[in-house]
Amino acid sequence: MPTLLFTGPGGAGTTTLAAAAAVRAARAGRRSVLVTGQRPPSGAAEQPGVEVVRVDPQADFGAFWAGRAGELTGAVPGLALPPATSVVPLPGTGELALLAALGRVPDGAHADADTDVVVDAGPLTAAAALVALPGVLRWWLDQALPTRVRVLAAVRTAAVRAGTLRRGAADVALGVVPELEALLDRQTLTDPGATAVWLVAPPRPAAAADLRRAVTALAVHGQRPAGVLVRVLPADGAGDWWAARLAEQEATLDTLAGVAPVHAVPETASAPEDAGALAALLPDLPGPSAAPAPPAPERVEGGWRLTLPLPFAERADLALTRWEDELVVTAAGARRSLRLDALLRRCVVTAGSLTGAGTAAARLEVGFAADPGLWPADLLAAHGGDGSGGRRSSEDAGGDTGEDGGRTR
Repeated sequence: MPTLLFTGPGGAGTTTLAAAAAVRAARAGRRSVLVTGQRPPSGAAEQPGVEVVRVDPQADFGAFWAGRAGELTGAVPGLALPPATSVVPLPGTGELALLAALGRVPDGAHADADTDVVVDAGPLTAAAALVALPGVLRWWLDQALPTRVRVLAAVRTAAVRAGTLRRGAADVALGVVPELEALLDRQTLTDPGATAVWLVAPPRPAAAADLRRAVTALAVHGQRPAGVLVRVLPADGAGDWWAARLAEQEATLDTLAGVAPVHAVPETASAPEDAGALAALLPDLPGPSAAPAPPAPERVEGGWRLTLPLPFAERADLALTRWEDELVVTAAGARRSLRLDALLRRCVVTAGSLTGAGTAAARLEVGFAADPGLWPADLLAAHGGDGSGGRRSSEDAGGDTGEDGGRTR
């Protein structure tokens, strides 16, 4: 199932254009599922072949709490928990509710290869958080339940089922883990080959800076924009005000073209009232394209180099650290922990630099050298290793390489 994710600054028309994409898919003979946390235009639900999934984070959290609270009170005598109507949702509940709704789509009656999933992901920061959420949840699962703990948990679960151990609060919590893992296994938000991200923007100068930062944040998690949809004014207006707005619009369109391919969407005098008006807003948008190959270490003199594309990244908000077998990258307010492959796990980080800072071609280059404590001496000599390097625990990667010489922190 191809997924189209729409996001943009508040007021840019993200919900309307997401609904328009769902309607166009249905009119092209495909079924479409529109997943949104907002009230979409009424024309979307009126179009045959469109299923609207309205996400209500507070209600969804209440339903989840009601089920788990009952299990907890049964497992812990005397425990008094508030009812669902009195529980205050945690921060991030909105993104989690959207992710859960997406995870339920494959179970729907109409979900198959001929189904388009359209996600109204809301503002740019919320969309970046949604794309990041699967990786974040996996990371926390690995921290809270490493392999040895999962083995013990499986033994405990078996004992509870056999009746040799009384069910407790820990068992209720452990019971959520398989559900969460199944949800994460179904997500495709970080795969450009399965999910196309469409940015929506007004033709205003501030939009370009917001979109560039969003592109960097998405790149941290392996995503990239398919294009920018810009609501443009018609060119037949009159007067000085109109001329000034058109001049600003043209300049902004040129700037946005440097972020991603621009698709102009005509601005209308009123909101679309029916499915036909929605369909008229958009052309047929391309779906997900072939995903690029994942970053792989490249052999260089003295070791290896790992290159991570980070379009428009700036040195001031870029940081790189090494923690055990993970490389942690922070940029544009987004953070991702990348698990190193078997080769790089036996290496130390020797350098980190940002080349092409602030441009579409910006990339983070991380240098590695063989760790003499983990490589046999003859193999180390064969690879030209000199045994130099840093610590293997948490360490900052620094170094001045490339013409920009950007030092990570």
